[in-house]
Amino acid sequence: MAREELTRLTGNGNGTCGKDDCPNVYRTANGSFVVQGDVSQAFTPPEGEGLVEIPERVLREAVRVLGW
Repeated sequence: MAREELTRLTGNGNGTCGKDDCPNVYRTANGSFVVQGDVSQAFTPPEGEGLVEIPERVLREAVRVLGW
């Protein structure tokens, strides 16, 4: 899945974060979410899964955009 196929729910999308590595929340066409953030080592996830950390403000922004 290409990033262009996702709906960005957070951030301004103008590329000012440097190297396009800002924490963000995206929505897929089927309604699921993709979360971009710093890799976390909190525990070892199951095979095929990963852990990321994102700031609370990013989640709050995503919730606001969705109108929840």
